Amino acid sequence: MSLKEQLVADLKEAMRQRDERRRDVLRFTLAAIHNAEIAAGGELGAEDLLGVLAKEAKLRRESIEEFRKGDRQDLVEKEEAELTILSAYLPQQLSRDEIVQAARRAIQETGASGAKDIGKVMPVLMQQLRGRADGRAANEVVRELLAGS
Repeated sequence: MSLKEQLVADLKEAMRQRDERRRDVLRFTLAAIHNAEIAAGGELGAEDLLGVLAKEAKLRRESIEEFRKGDRQDLVEKEEAELTILSAYLPQQLSRDEIVQAARRAIQETGASGAKDIGKVMPVLMQQLRGRADGRAANEVVRELLAGS
């Protein structure tokens, strides 16, 4: 069963169980996938689907940060619950050590030698880590590694 089929099946199950939060998250996610398919002009592959899910999860994380700044605990809890639902469909996130290893390989591949080369390293690294690591964490690791070289 493909990821999209799994999302549709889980949406139906959430509707049967009257789980409104899960139903709404899955509907929004399927709508985002549908919009991405329209933009791409056809069905999305597995990696592209994961990219859409990762983007949706990132939106939730950013919302959580902003709601915390605004002292809106009710909205923080709502977004965290939605993020938990989305996280079940995403691959296991890499640890910081795994990101460091991948970043070292990407730096070696690109021949980067200083902080000015972050723009060379990040596209290569993010292609390798797609959906398995947060871009902000990867950028932080690359900056540290390049600053130390």
